[in-house]
Amino acid sequence: SILHLTVTMKTPESVLKKQATQAKIAEAALAESKAARAKKKADKKAFIANAEKYQAEYEAEEKAAIANRREAKAKGGFYVPAEPKIALVIRIRGIIGVSPKAKKVLQLFRLRQIHNATFVKLNEATIRMLRLIEPYVTYGYPTRHTIEKLIYKRGFGKLNKQLIPISENAVIEEGLQGTGIRCVADLIHEIYTVGPNFKRANNFLWPFKLSSPNGGFSSKTKLLHFLEGGEAGARGEEINKLVKRMI
Repeated sequence: SILHLTVTMKTPESVLKKQATQAKIAEAALAESKAARAKKKADKKAFIANAEKYQAEYEAEEKAAIANRREAKAKGGFYVPAEPKIALVIRIRGIIGVSPKAKKVLQLFRLRQIHNATFVKLNEATIRMLRLIEPYVTYGYPTRHTIEKLIYKRGFGKLNKQLIPISENAVIEEGLQGTGIRCVADLIHEIYTVGPNFKRANNFLWPFKLSSPNGGFSSKTKLLHFLEGGEAGARGEEINKLVKRMI
């Protein structure tokens, strides 16, 4: 009779180690993917809740302003709204003939190129600086709608000194770690209300690159002040109409 010998080959130690390592990696990847999915779900819930909370806050503010206006009118007086806390500054002239002092202020406000726009927190010092650069810029008070439009349509964030489009909330979360600003609604709210982390949020935003306005600036009026029928200097609420033409 023929003797059948079955030889069982022992799996080499290195192969066993490799298999164990691969199994560990696969297990970790699965756990990571599950955790990421759970985080995404929880984040979405939190972001929607935040957006709804801010919306209610904005609506209450608008209602209060209307009620105050009506009350003042009924009493035969005038309603004086609160002083604006933020300005949107747009550079409308190039570099020719800029005085060194004005050049320094333009750099401080990060307005290095024509049609760049940035947000500036208003206080005595920044108002003085704005007066100094009036011939080269135009500025005014942006509405919440304008701030939203700029961030959604022209918003870029600064991540590791790189320009990253704000196309997802993860960009904001990474760029503004430790501030509690985690989504677009948080960022808009922080800028609009000039919150405690305004400086960080504003520096995270790259200066907005706007287009030349529809119909352009007239070379005759560009150098004149807005109050003289020109384009430069303070234009209050009218800045919102200009932004609409430049987005």
